[in-house]
Amino acid sequence: MKRLLFEIHRWLGILIALFMVLWFFSGLVIVYAGSLNQTRLQQRAHGEILAPAMGWLSVGEAWERSAPQRREAARTPRESRGESKGEASVAQARMVRHAGVPLWLVDDSRGRRHALSAIDGSLHQADADEALAIAAAWVGADKAASLRFVETADSFATLRNTDALRPIHRIALEDGSSSELLISAHTGEVLQASTRVDRGLYWAGNWLHVFRPLDLMGWGDIRHDVLAWVSGIALIATLTGLIVGWLRWRPGWFGKRPYAEGRSQPYRAFWFRWHFWSGLIGGTAALLWVFSGFLNNNPWQIFSQANAGRDEAARYQGAEKSPAMLNWRPSPLGADIVADTVELSWHRLGAESVLLAHNRAGQRQALDAGRPQFSEVAVASAVKRLAGEAPVAGQVVQNEYDSYYYPRHNRGIGDRPLPIIRAELADAAGTRLYIDPQDGRLLLKQDSSRRTFRWLFSALHHWDFGWFYSRPLWDVWMVSWCLFGLVLSISATVVGWRRLVRSLPLRKSSARATEAQVQLATETQNQ
Repeated sequence: MKRLLFEIHRWLGILIALFMVLWFFSGLVIVYAGSLNQTRLQQRAHGEILAPAMGWLSVGEAWERSAPQRREAARTPRESRGESKGEASVAQARMVRHAGVPLWLVDDSRGRRHALSAIDGSLHQADADEALAIAAAWVGADKAASLRFVETADSFATLRNTDALRPIHRIALEDGSSSELLISAHTGEVLQASTRVDRGLYWAGNWLHVFRPLDLMGWGDIRHDVLAWVSGIALIATLTGLIVGWLRWRPGWFGKRPYAEGRSQPYRAFWFRWHFWSGLIGGTAALLWVFSGFLNNNPWQIFSQANAGRDEAARYQGAEKSPAMLNWRPSPLGADIVADTVELSWHRLGAESVLLAHNRAGQRQALDAGRPQFSEVAVASAVKRLAGEAPVAGQVVQNEYDSYYYPRHNRGIGDRPLPIIRAELADAAGTRLYIDPQDGRLLLKQDSSRRTFRWLFSALHHWDFGWFYSRPLWDVWMVSWCLFGLVLSISATVVGWRRLVRSLPLRKSSARATEAQVQLATETQNQ
């Protein structure tokens, strides 16, 4: 049995060692690499001052006037893919300025986003010149002269889940850092802002860590399967290596004799010793990382889906129309509104709606045209619509973060605000909903399966719980174990390569030939 463990670890280690080097190196990069994608808060921080004027259209008017263009656009393969029958309706609307043009950015009930002119209601798209103007407003007047249009493409390797926002304009900034902006031609939103260093960290971190090169090779459809198989093999190799290490460790305790010269391990060679000790000390952390990474691929679909589906989101919001939202026309802001308002957003639950003003500092303020926040009745009704036949067990206001709802990893308080409403469903899955009462967003939907996943993946992979997540303790913890993992995997690569070379038939034949030549030379000298 012991021999079998050694052989399994040896040959699986040879097979997987380079992947382990890649994972530990890219994981260490990810720890400190920021996200290239711009959050809503970052977009607002660079947003153009809105300053609404008389004569601008309501979202309902813009929606009606754009109907012929939207129907024509829906006939294209890209827009019609996966479409359901029936007329779409306004689910949420935001008013912004892009290159001085006031726009309603409307999310409809089918999950699509439209940019509608607040002047004439036409369906708007940003061309190359407008993209340059948007970029100039983003970087500031002092840097605008350094902007250069590069290309318009359907997709970029660094962008994910942006099919509805294509095509994408790429704008370069000649500032010595090779800065770039990726801007949606569909809506005019800045999707990414990055420097050469940011992109380098992305390529060396996130891109390698989850095998994104397979997407560029046309194998994106099997990438998750490849990840699952490789991480599964790595899991077995790490587990058997940990067992082998403990079996071979002889510290001289309890009367068990150590190895020759009082050594507690059997290896004299440099790389073998480094592999033994890094595996013995850091092997448990490596095993937990590989195990949680394996579960992240959701093998055999043992965990439920992470987010509410489109149908669930539609049920939660309801099919009613809000006259207040559809008919409200913007006018010059009053003195009670902060001067640097860059966005006005309408949100709806059922027939209730809330109008919020957002400024560059990330603050939001409810305007008199809507409610200050959604009523308990509106939230309760939305929860019941989502729950369907399942009864609602309770609904409470939560003023503190818990183990499932918390900010982390480039997800700040804008994505995880407080206070929130937590609703519990009395269904078989134990579903829990976290809702922002001010804008009605369903921030998080978790059932017992996802709560289990939170501990088996996120807790073990990111160590984002309890005192582990206190910085700089978290930094010391993550970097230390990543370095142990790097030493473990690099030494495994060297040891495995040497073992593989010694096992090659050509090497064996060469060694036998050399031995025969030496023997022949010895016999000749003796004659």
